[in-house]
Amino acid sequence: MSLVSLKTELRQDLKLTPQLLQSMEILQMNSQELLEYLNKVSEENPLVEQEDSPSLRSAYEELRQKASWIDGGLHGGTFAHEDSYVPERGAADREMESLTAFLCDQLDRRHLPKPLLALSRYIAELVDEDGWLTQEDLDGLLDLKIPQALIDQALAAVQSLDPAGVGARDLSECLLLQLARQDHVCPAVMDIVTRFLPELSRKHYGPISRELGLTVEEIQAAEKVISSLEPHPGRAFQPAEPTVYVRPDIFIVELDGEWKVMLNEYYLPRVSISDYYARLLKESDEKETKEYLQQKMQQAKWLLNSLERRGSTLRSCAEAILNAQRAFFSGVTAELAPMSLSSLAEALGVHPSTVSRATKGKFLQCRQGTYPLRYFFSRAVGQQGPSQQAVKRKLLELVRDEDPSHPLSDQRLCQLLSVQGIQVARRTVAKYRLELGLRSSTARKR
Repeated sequence: MSLVSLKTELRQDLKLTPQLLQSMEILQMNSQELLEYLNKVSEENPLVEQEDSPSLRSAYEELRQKASWIDGGLHGGTFAHEDSYVPERGAADREMESLTAFLCDQLDRRHLPKPLLALSRYIAELVDEDGWLTQEDLDGLLDLKIPQALIDQALAAVQSLDPAGVGARDLSECLLLQLARQDHVCPAVMDIVTRFLPELSRKHYGPISRELGLTVEEIQAAEKVISSLEPHPGRAFQPAEPTVYVRPDIFIVELDGEWKVMLNEYYLPRVSISDYYARLLKESDEKETKEYLQQKMQQAKWLLNSLERRGSTLRSCAEAILNAQRAFFSGVTAELAPMSLSSLAEALGVHPSTVSRATKGKFLQCRQGTYPLRYFFSRAVGQQGPSQQAVKRKLLELVRDEDPSHPLSDQRLCQLLSVQGIQVARRTVAKYRLELGLRSSTARKR
């Protein structure tokens, strides 16, 4: 039997060209990132020219006269094309003082075998700013065909580092890692942390007392020990961040009785192709010079094309948001209509990933304030119900108006929402309440 065979197969492959990659990167940039990117490109590519446009400045001032709520302060109306951050002389390097650097430095001193050290350093880099790991990140290591035994050894190595509790995957594990380093810890404390943290947070001592055979006084003593632990071991490494000023990417304004989308490109420089180098490309007889300029010319054309695509895509997304949330922008209601990324992508005839990139990290300023662009995407509750944002607003209103001595339980909130025509399950109410930072009825009682 022959092991060699021939067959014909028809298939389609998507290849990411440099032009497509550049277009995707530029689409995902917010206004400040785009400005920094243009400054960098103009330094590297002599064919890319930047120039200020006085007409844009005057157009911005004219827009501010028609919409006085648009920020015209130092950070809202800045036209200077310069880097926004200059490191202070003598200031410490934040990267060198980060939690990841601290963990890797400890690992390097352990003299671990090379495979274990490499995997331990990789896991240390997955630790978030609070010092926690996600199980999904660890599961991804199995997809890389890394043995489970080696993963367990590397995780144990990271969890043995300082600060105590680092590398935990949940709150219970974080607290247990800290208790394991203490002397003479009462077994009841370990049991409560392992099994009864939700009950302890709500001060429901009854179930704990029945299951563990403890008195209320013993439970409260254990609670005091547990409250002294640090649920976010990486917190000490979080630097004091400087104040971040948001520059809106989009304005939604009412001009002459008509609502319009205005891209905030007033501070960006005009980007064009240098006439001098374009002429030099045509006239030069030197092969190396001509090849170099041809390459830079192609890159400049890709840049201009990507900027045009970014503007048109961002405008299309903003106009679709305006049409869907017109009642919000006009002040008729503070509640959003249901809308999702996938429904907007379908309406625009583009892939959902395109809408995701176009809206990520972008901000929209309107008469009501400045919002992340993704704020306006709120899924419907049920098939034909209101948006999740609308339900949360109703929930906030009910809790705000409740009697502090008799706060509303989740079941009662569910019933009151039902009276208003909003059908949600009790567990959904509990989920939204937690997302809003509202405590349980027991904890709210005064």
